[in-house]
Amino acid sequence: MPSLSETIARLSAARGMGRPAMQSSRLRELTGFGSNPGALKAYHHLPDGLAPGAPLVVVLHGCTQNAAEYDHGSGWSQLADRHGFALLYAEQQRANNPNLCFNWFAPGDIQRDRGEASSIAQMIAAMIETHGLDHRRVFVTGLSAGGAMAAVMLATYPELFAGGAIIAGLPYGCAATIPEALERMRGQGLPRDAALQNAVSNASGHAGPWPTLSVWHGTQDHTVAPANGEAILSQWRGVHGLAPAPSESTTVSGHTRRIWRDASGVARIEAFAITGMGHGTPLDAADGIGAPGAFMLNAGISSTRHIAAFWQLAEPVRQGEQPRAAIEKSVPASLQHQNARQRPDAAAPAKAAASGPAKVIEEALRAAGLMR
Repeated sequence: MPSLSETIARLSAARGMGRPAMQSSRLRELTGFGSNPGALKAYHHLPDGLAPGAPLVVVLHGCTQNAAEYDHGSGWSQLADRHGFALLYAEQQRANNPNLCFNWFAPGDIQRDRGEASSIAQMIAAMIETHGLDHRRVFVTGLSAGGAMAAVMLATYPELFAGGAIIAGLPYGCAATIPEALERMRGQGLPRDAALQNAVSNASGHAGPWPTLSVWHGTQDHTVAPANGEAILSQWRGVHGLAPAPSESTTVSGHTRRIWRDASGVARIEAFAITGMGHGTPLDAADGIGAPGAFMLNAGISSTRHIAAFWQLAEPVRQGEQPRAAIEKSVPASLQHQNARQRPDAAAPAKAAASGPAKVIEEALRAAGLMR
């Protein structure tokens, strides 16, 4: 179990990776979408010739990122052009969070009709009304703090979404204070299954049907521990009334995929464990969708394409699928290199200690997006 100093060092190392070079954005700003109590910005992308009644995908970036950077890295607008769906990006502001993290743990931002959650719901309503989109096919995804905020949206506004995808995120309602949030990121003190399931059940009063869910986590994620991915699965298996054991388990491009199906055989939850990957969104640099960069990792598998396929917005991705018994044991050299970049410098704890414990903790919390 990592210590506080180890967690601080990892957060500082991730922070030091820097931001990618600015790219020309394919997104346009959306204004006048409501009272916006969370003071967020909104951006959208509409493919040329978008058909009436098209689906909508809502995307939430991670800490230190913005909407344009995450779109460039993940490739969502490329896929939208290819398959004909609309995109909406919520974007955090430094006045709300100095590291541009969505405030996934703050009570005032994660309740229905309050704060950032309400702002995102208002954006969605405006997009559907203005562009004549299909309210039955709205989906939400996000990375890290954005993944945790996607969990917030699925819990507090489940009637809005047909499906969601959480990448390196945390379960809804697992923290309400800064110390709790930092502990949960390290995989410590996560609520028991019943409490996790009750958190979602009590968030909106919704009686179902519930959104489908795709969960992605790197097996070597030292920023948000993989235990959080398992907690998310437990939370939503309970809501869907699914058994703990998956209906099937296969490997896809060398990574484990589990699927939980309902009594009629429909896949309600899927989970990808990305072998050897650290903290970030998995990409396949060879398929031309997205671009590797900070927290956008070439894992030989495109989460963007697979998530869109799970939501039935794109064709199934068959490449690399094989029986469970044939799982690759080795970690690709490219992943080893990426994970090495995310590991803290050995000198980091000593440098941090020289600046005083209080300052170290404050800087770590800011790097994690846990202080405003």
